Amino acid sequence: MTTSAAPGLSVPAPGVIFCAGANYADHAANMARALNREPEPDPHALGLKPWHFQKTPRSSVVGPGAVVRLPSYSAKVDWEIELAAVIGMPARNLSVEKALDCVAGYTIANDLSARDCGRRPHLPDASPFKYDWVGQKCFDGSCPLGPWITPASEIADPQNLAMKLWVGDELMQDSNTGKMIFNTAEQIAHLSTRVTLHPGDVVLTGTPAGTGNERGRFLKSGETLKLWIEAIGELSHQVV
Repeated sequence: MTTSAAPGLSVPAPGVIFCAGANYADHAANMARALNREPEPDPHALGLKPWHFQKTPRSSVVGPGAVVRLPSYSAKVDWEIELAAVIGMPARNLSVEKALDCVAGYTIANDLSARDCGRRPHLPDASPFKYDWVGQKCFDGSCPLGPWITPASEIADPQNLAMKLWVGDELMQDSNTGKMIFNTAEQIAHLSTRVTLHPGDVVLTGTPAGTGNERGRFLKSGETLKLWIEAIGELSHQVV
């Protein structure tokens, strides 16, 4: 992928993919219900910072029109539409006010997730080894990305973009980036206090309500997904 926002920037494979967890209140509340847990309070009120995990860029990322093979070890692969911010310059210790200055542009991501592989069996919930992030989030093709990078200069406000995801003809997610808990600038600023962000790194900013895990409905072989974000475009791919 290329973008005119930063001449010469080419992203054949992202450097690092940072993924925001539980960053839309409606999605977090629905997931808590699915796990029989009480909804957590707004993390701002608790003085908490954004929370991210990573996807493996070389094996996870596929482009528009890709055919993603469902992992053989999972029967519950889920969809998650996300606004993705592509970093265009080195960034470290940014303020929230300056955080978006390092963004070259924005694209669409589908954070595919093997829901039945996230929690390892036979270990207590309090165990630090309970979660299998590689199995759940990093299988081959688990991050469809595209269809291109829309320059940041063409996105007036990344916190006011309509977003929709369909599985076949069924609309599953219908929301707006304004419903994020931690906005895009807050996420990038926080990440930059932990690591230096580099050109080609990608920040997935979280998904709203409407995922399969909330519905008890997961992807089946042969289904086509279509993702749309206002001012960016449309990304489609298939699963088999």
